[in-house]
Amino acid sequence: MDNKEVIKKFYTSFSNGNVTGMLECYHKDIVFKDAVFGRLEGDRAFKMWEMLLSQKKQDTIINFSNIEATAESGKANWVAEYLYGDKKRKVVNRVSADFKFKDGKIIQHFDTFDLWSWTKQAMGLPGYLMGWTSFMRNKIQQTTNNRLDIFIKK
Repeated sequence: MDNKEVIKKFYTSFSNGNVTGMLECYHKDIVFKDAVFGRLEGDRAFKMWEMLLSQKKQDTIINFSNIEATAESGKANWVAEYLYGDKKRKVVNRVSADFKFKDGKIIQHFDTFDLWSWTKQAMGLPGYLMGWTSFMRNKIQQTTNNRLDIFIKK
């Protein structure tokens, strides 16, 4: 499978809620990074996807496009549409993903998106007022990593 097909398999599996298919695309030494979790390595990155997909609802929609890949690197765009939190706020998160490959698998996966746009949608007024700050980014990362720790311990 070439690297473009690895990315396609990753997002097709994500869209279908197939965590096994997603994780088959990751190298055991994966490094993942985004604004919500920060930097995750190895098993923590695997567990992050397991946690997210265990919470995936029927109305969650994942679309992907613009896949490009070479022997060393790749990129794609993806969009997640879902309802967030107790208030069920509609979120449409547009993400740009960058990849590095090793041994036919993804060894580095960095997702980039507008965190302020996400916080405004997901958190309402507090997200609008504070979502652009490093304080809010750090608080979000602390909260999501605490949730990941609890998920891993179960």
